[in-house]
Amino acid sequence: MKAIRSMLVFLWMAVTVIPVAIFLIVFSVFFSGDRLWWWFAQPWLRGAVSAAKYIGGVKYRVHGLANLPDQRDSQHIILCPKHQSTWETFFFPSMMPHPLAYVFKRELLYIPFFGWALARLEMVHIDRSARGEAWNKVALLGSKLMDKGKWVIMFPEGTRTVRGGKGDYKTGAARLAIATDAHIIPIAVSSARCWPRRTFRFIPGVIDVSIGPPIIPLADESAVELMGRVEAWIEAEMRQIDPEAYPTMAASQRDVQADIASSDDATYLNDPDQHF
Repeated sequence: MKAIRSMLVFLWMAVTVIPVAIFLIVFSVFFSGDRLWWWFAQPWLRGAVSAAKYIGGVKYRVHGLANLPDQRDSQHIILCPKHQSTWETFFFPSMMPHPLAYVFKRELLYIPFFGWALARLEMVHIDRSARGEAWNKVALLGSKLMDKGKWVIMFPEGTRTVRGGKGDYKTGAARLAIATDAHIIPIAVSSARCWPRRTFRFIPGVIDVSIGPPIIPLADESAVELMGRVEAWIEAEMRQIDPEAYPTMAASQRDVQADIASSDDATYLNDPDQHF
């Protein structure tokens, strides 16, 4: 049954992306990128998330929405999410109050219909093999797009990681934040719980998305130090929203709880008459 539900979701995506992409490409001759975003890209992405939810059984809950700037805020923003599956690449554009500009590898542009439509939106596609040139493009286009009101989204680990794993956090987002006076929004996502990487199957359940407070570059702070703060928040939060994926952490928490429960202080802590 799970396989059938997963197949139906991917079938919906494959069938609907064709007409949406065609309309987007045609309308791109006459309208700006923002209109294309709100009229075509975001509704389709929202539909994909809804299909995964209602057909595939992949629900979600979001924590920390108050940490997102107001829709009218013109502050430069860079979103830095944990990257575990394709789900978050669909989800964030579907719910953010600003159009998003992804920084992504240019090979995605070659995907029929999906990639062709992606090329008509204002994004930053880079050649990963030419690192110097890629950074210059990110810095130039990232600044221009943020000036136009878009939020840039960069996955600092670069690629999807396994549940409970951690990739090598790159400093690109931190370098861009320092260069453009942007705030970084760290985001923890437990998407591998329901959509493991490199698979075409859903595991019914709930994905937790935790949005952290903005991390602002400090004076004379290096990109390595700034990204270190981003990484520390994300990885600590991952252990809070998905403790089962980090067995060492979960075991230590159980040990602490057991010690408290067996101590003489447990009675005091659990006695409401002793609280001040």
